[in-house]
Amino acid sequence: MKPTRLYFLDAVRAFAILMMLQGHFIDTLLHPMFRDKSNTAYMVWSYMRGITAPVFFTITGLVFMYLLLKAKEKGTDSTRIKKGVERGLSLILIGYALRFSFISLMFGELNLYFLEVDVLQCIGLSLLLLITIYTISFKNEWLLALLFLVLGFTIFVSEPLYRDLKLEHTPILFANYLSKQNGSVFTIIPWFGYVCFGGFIAVLFSKFGMKNYYKRIKIIGFFVVGVIMLKFSSSILIRLDNWFDIPLFKDSAYYNYLFSRLGNVLIIFGLFYTFERYLKQAVITKIGQKTLSIYVIHFIIIYGSFTSIGLNRFFSKSLEPAQAIIGAIIFMVVVCLISFYYVKTNTFIYNKIRQLYERLRSNK
Repeated sequence: MKPTRLYFLDAVRAFAILMMLQGHFIDTLLHPMFRDKSNTAYMVWSYMRGITAPVFFTITGLVFMYLLLKAKEKGTDSTRIKKGVERGLSLILIGYALRFSFISLMFGELNLYFLEVDVLQCIGLSLLLLITIYTISFKNEWLLALLFLVLGFTIFVSEPLYRDLKLEHTPILFANYLSKQNGSVFTIIPWFGYVCFGGFIAVLFSKFGMKNYYKRIKIIGFFVVGVIMLKFSSSILIRLDNWFDIPLFKDSAYYNYLFSRLGNVLIIFGLFYTFERYLKQAVITKIGQKTLSIYVIHFIIIYGSFTSIGLNRFFSKSLEPAQAIIGAIIFMVVVCLISFYYVKTNTFIYNKIRQLYERLRSNK
């Protein structure tokens, strides 16, 4: 039986979650006077931090859709879809819960801060959208790939149209998924575009994934397409504007961070896939299997979920660079250790939510 696990995906997820840990720690606690854009070290850190979210969303689409297509081969895709719906709804619920303050509620205040949409809500909704697209494609993999490619490209190119979107008369619960006007950190657009491109890659891996002679082609493909996206996507968009006389292409080219970041993501995929053989038993892959646990733990420690008492309350914007770097390293180690020894897997959290849901149903 051929192996179906792509170990480099765990490594990429580990890379993304570790980048997020240090990024949130330093960004939250570093003193503003040290945020010097003329400093090479700070600019490299800032640029690398900007890659984290695109990697996270792309790998979400790739992993979920790859597993769904593998389940389809076994005839168990309906079970995988059910789990995907549960996981999507759970992530949305957890995302809201992490921003909810019980302390404020005890004083009779309901802070609408918890309605701001962050990465978990976006990933949760993205899973639900992936399942919807999979269903309407009639499970035809080539049609599915085309839908992902067209949708991802459309979301990226149309970014100028919704960049400053205001939804004044839309309920805040829904507006926060599309507009940042109320403080949302992430919105479903443009970030679902990365998920779509991840889904597209998953279809290609499902079709050509486990044949050894394809691996070299896929690695070269990651690097070549990545470099094209990174270096030439703006020129390509300008050329499309010249051909079709659609100003949106030019507008997108002049503020082209989405396609260029996708290029970064593909190059990172290529690097990790190249060295996959060295990552199968590494600790980094274990970290990649516990991303939700790590995310929840880090959010509680830094931002004080539920209690409003976190590191940002005591050290916000106050650390010097050396303190921030050493603190970030300690923070990453501590959060990972807590995840390893107190929250064994992401399944732990999902099971707790499922138990709560079943208990509520039984009490009706």
